Amino acid sequence: MAEVLEADLGLLRIGARWLERISADGRRLRPREVVAEFDKYLHDELDLLREAANSTQLRRNMGGLELLMIPEMLWEFSSAEVLVMERMHGVPISQIERLREAGVDMGKLARDGVTIFFTQVFRDGFFHADMHPGNIQVSLAQATFGRYIALDFGIVGTLDARDKEYLAQNFLAFFRRDYRRVAELHVESGWVPPDTRVDELEGAVRTVCEPHFDRPLKDISLGQVLMRLFQTSRRFNVEIQPQLVLLQKTLLNIEGLGRQLDPELDLWKTAKPFLERWMNEQIGWRALINTFKDEAPHYAHMIPQLPRLLHDALKQQAYPAHPRHTQDELLRALLREQRRTNLMLQGLVWAVGGFVIGAALVKMIGWWLVHG
Repeated sequence: MAEVLEADLGLLRIGARWLERISADGRRLRPREVVAEFDKYLHDELDLLREAANSTQLRRNMGGLELLMIPEMLWEFSSAEVLVMERMHGVPISQIERLREAGVDMGKLARDGVTIFFTQVFRDGFFHADMHPGNIQVSLAQATFGRYIALDFGIVGTLDARDKEYLAQNFLAFFRRDYRRVAELHVESGWVPPDTRVDELEGAVRTVCEPHFDRPLKDISLGQVLMRLFQTSRRFNVEIQPQLVLLQKTLLNIEGLGRQLDPELDLWKTAKPFLERWMNEQIGWRALINTFKDEAPHYAHMIPQLPRLLHDALKQQAYPAHPRHTQDELLRALLREQRRTNLMLQGLVWAVGGFVIGAALVKMIGWWLVHG
C-alpha cells in the first residue's frame, strides 16, 4: 500500500504544481498544501500504532459524554502492522430499518450525532475524520442501548485554539444570521485580503445562506451550500485553509448520516445551543475562571517575586539612560579597558626593568675596562 500511495501522491503533486503555475485561481486554492495534508494523513493511516493512539485519545476525550463508545486498544499485542482491540458489538448505522425495529429513537440518534461532532471539533479540536457509515455502528446492548460505536481511527483531524475560535464564531454568526460578523471574521482571520469590502462580502454570504434556514435537513444540501460558498470565495479571493479540508469532508459525512437518520432534523437549532454554550465557556465568565485555574501554578510561582520585580522595574525607570543592556555593554567596555591598562603597565614594567638591567651592565663593563 505504501508504494501505491507514493505513486498516486506523486501524480497529485505534479498536478498541484502545474495548477499553481497556470492558474491564479489555482494558487489561491493552495493545491500543494492540500496534497501535503492528504499525504500526511494517508501515511499516518499506514501506521497502526498511530491509529491506536488516536483511538485512545478519542476514548479519553469522550469518556464523560456517554454518547459514544470507542474500543479499548490492547497495546501488548499491537505493533505498527498489527492492531488488536476490544471487540465491539453493534448494528451498522446504514441499517436504518433494523435500528427502528429494535426501538432506537432515530431523532435522538441524529441529535446525539451532531453533539458528538461539535464536541470533538470545538471542545477538543481532535475529531474522527473518517465518519462514513462503514465506521459507525449503534449499540443494542441493554446497558448501552442507542449509543454510537466508532471504529477506524486512522484519520483524525486537529484544530488549534485559533482555528476553533474562528470556526465557532463563524458557525454561531451563521446560525444567528449575522452575516456582517461572518464577513468581518473572514477579514480578521486573514482568509480574505485585508482590503475586502465587508458590506459586499456580507451580501454575498447572505445570498448563499439565507435560502437554507428554517428548513429540515432533507431540504438542505451542505454540498450545495459549500459549492455556492466556493464560488463566492473565488470572487473575493478567499484562501483555502488546508487544515480545514478534513473538517469539510467530515461535515459532508455528517450531513449524509443525519439525512438517513432523521430527515426532519433542524441542524441549525440543534447546533446553536451547543455553540452558544461553548462560546460562553471560551470567552465568558466561565472562561475567565478556567483561565485563572490553569494559570494558578504560574501565579503561585510569580507572586512571591512581585516585590523584587516591582523594585527592579522602579529602579529601571529611575535610570532610563542606563537600561540593562546598556549597563552590560558598559561593563564589557570597562573590562576591555582594564585589560588594555594591564597590558600597558606590564609593558612599562618590562621596559623599566630592561633599562635598569642595561644600565647596570654598562656600568659593570666600564668598571672592568678601567680596572681590568
